[in-house]
Amino acid sequence: MDLRVVAYDDPDAVKLIDGVQQEYVVRYGEMDITPVEPSEFAPPLGLFLVGYLDDVPVACGGWRVRGDDEAELKRMYVVDAARGKGFARAVLAELERTAFAAGRTRLVLESGLKQPEALALYRSAGYADIPKFGVYRDDPLSVCMGKVLEDMSGDLRAG
Repeated sequence: MDLRVVAYDDPDAVKLIDGVQQEYVVRYGEMDITPVEPSEFAPPLGLFLVGYLDDVPVACGGWRVRGDDEAELKRMYVVDAARGKGFARAVLAELERTAFAAGRTRLVLESGLKQPEALALYRSAGYADIPKFGVYRDDPLSVCMGKVLEDMSGDLRAG
């Protein structure tokens, strides 16, 4: 898979974001209503990635600045036909790497109990439960997680 930095409102990104929103509709009965502005995912405030397989967009994810040292993961998604091949893990690793390189010391995210695959991915990558935040903080299906970022050598970032 070829990972490329794109604008949040790039046509390939929009196609994948529409796909993840439809996934939320299937699992939760509605789209994610968390406020998102495309400019939040433009450097230096954030980053959005699309993963391509044979020039076809198959995966996406992004981060946006949240607070002084945190970034929030958003719109992690892999199309059905490309699942189970490690693409989500590759996107996640690159988002962690780029957030760390941009000075973020921690990543946080909001997911949900009806996304067991996502929760398993995040837990296996070292994410742990944190206090709930955002528009779903009072939703019993919401799960919020966080992780302290490390550099490529495994040393914790000072901060």
